[in-house]
Amino acid sequence: MLQFNIKADNVEATPAVRDYIEKKISKIERYFPEGTNATAMVYLKSINHSQTKVEVTIPMKNLTLRGEESHIELYAAIDLIVSKLERQIRKYKTKVNRKFRDRDGIGVAFAAAENELRNQNEEAEEEDDLTIVRTKQFDLKPMDEEEAVLQMNMLGHDFFVFTDAESNGTNIVYKRKDGSYGLIETSSS
Repeated sequence: MLQFNIKADNVEATPAVRDYIEKKISKIERYFPEGTNATAMVYLKSINHSQTKVEVTIPMKNLTLRGEESHIELYAAIDLIVSKLERQIRKYKTKVNRKFRDRDGIGVAFAAAENELRNQNEEAEEEDDLTIVRTKQFDLKPMDEEEAVLQMNMLGHDFFVFTDAESNGTNIVYKRKDGSYGLIETSSS
């Protein structure tokens, strides 16, 4: 069952808006296994008084769903988010079913790493200003490179940190400027 944590910045989250968000996002529950409990973290923000940005993150045990959309109308942005989350779930289920069809039900575990470089068009800060503005902790789940790339793409990030299922080492997959993917393997010396 989905629970909601709705926060707003420069936008009023009226009871009607909250009801609409809960009604629309609850539609994706039909894709969840029976008895799944998750919290949908919804963040509403006015960008420039003409557009509203809606961000939704739903962390679950084996998958983190995330999407963001900007639109002139708040309700349209919410509708676009629901469509995006449904596409992510269908893509995830298709790839996992195809990959693990012959593996006797071995599950896939995912963890999320937040990409802090959201505003790539901002001017670069001075080099001596190395202030950490956000810290996150997460469990590294064992998976292979293909699963890590899938999770990275579903989250819309440029990189993803994971534990390699075979070597048990901490690895990083990342998206290169040319659109291909890279892998950084770590080793203990």
